[in-house]
Amino acid sequence: MFGSHKVKIEKELWEKITKYASVAGYSSPDEFVLYALEKEMAILEEAESDEEIKKKLKGLGYIS
Repeated sequence: MFGSHKVKIEKELWEKITKYASVAGYSSPDEFVLYALEKEMAILEEAESDEEIKKKLKGLGYIS
């Protein structure tokens, strides 16, 4: 299911992820993170151009 790629996550954020994953019924924090990333990617995949992707990222607060 998971590849060999790794992402560094700050301790405080990982603690929140672990807590919310458990409360929401996910089998692991990794599963919760994967779901969250897939959900955000689905929003961006609807974009038809790079400019539209940038606009969506800006609207989501990821870039300014």
